[in-house]
Amino acid sequence: MTPVLLVGVDFGLPHFDAELEELGLLAQTAGLRPVARITCKRKAPDAALFIGSGKADEIRTLAQMHGALEVLFDQSLSPAQQRNLERHIELPVNDRTLLILEIFAQRARSHEGKLQVELAKLQYVSTRLVRRWSHLERQTGGIGARGGPGEKQIELDRRMIGDAIKRTRERLIKVKRQRSTQRRQRERRDTFNISLVGYTNAGKSTLFNALVKARAYAADQLFATLDTTTRQLYLADAARSVSLSDTVGFIRDLPHGLVDAFQATLQEAVDADLLLHVVDASNPDFPEQMAQVERVLLEIGASDIPQILVFNKLD
Repeated sequence: MTPVLLVGVDFGLPHFDAELEELGLLAQTAGLRPVARITCKRKAPDAALFIGSGKADEIRTLAQMHGALEVLFDQSLSPAQQRNLERHIELPVNDRTLLILEIFAQRARSHEGKLQVELAKLQYVSTRLVRRWSHLERQTGGIGARGGPGEKQIELDRRMIGDAIKRTRERLIKVKRQRSTQRRQRERRDTFNISLVGYTNAGKSTLFNALVKARAYAADQLFATLDTTTRQLYLADAARSVSLSDTVGFIRDLPHGLVDAFQATLQEAVDADLLLHVVDASNPDFPEQMAQVERVLLEIGASDIPQILVFNKLD
């Protein structure tokens, strides 16, 4: 497991994780090993380094002291900030967005899930093709060329990634059509649709397995479930069956690219007749987690669907 140094910057926002507990759990889920943590306060991000040069020096010294091979920020970095930090600290620097993308890439199982992760990752990488590698010098023309400057490697990379994004989008559109057809078939059968939603690791999959006697993957870790699983649940009192779906967990500062890319997966929540909002009652920050879930539901157009709050882990 790669040793990493965790960094958090407090800009005075209410949900700042001073202990970097969630970032540490995300790092462990991605197969990294946090060896040290450091936080600082700023009024606004530094345009060049996100943090001040003095704090960047402190991070470099701390990383050397603990043998960290990578630095991980709890906030999203711009491509320029990431590049400048790597030059200053002399170690790979990544942010929360890439970390979540890596976890999604490891966990996606369905064809649709893999396509969605691929699209989000390509969109993220496309913004970071800004002279990060040594092979970006201008090439000369090849056979049959009149000489002179050829196409820059960065332009080739950008074009290849652009083509890959286009292909992935087209494949996703086909998958969405198939999913839409399946959804219409359920609607014609007059099925009542219930979706489990909630913060990641709130216990949705465990509850889902208990309700429908399924064997969906459940574990005490972030983003254990990525792909939506749907099963029939018979309600004896109502003398009818309903459709129950287990959806991906939400998290604060969910990358917008992922919200867009996972629109089809989250569509199960949008099309539901009822949402079971599962809350981890054992987490002291559960009110903030509930608020984050509500924000994402608003963002995907599911905020008006009736909800039942389910407080889990009361024991």
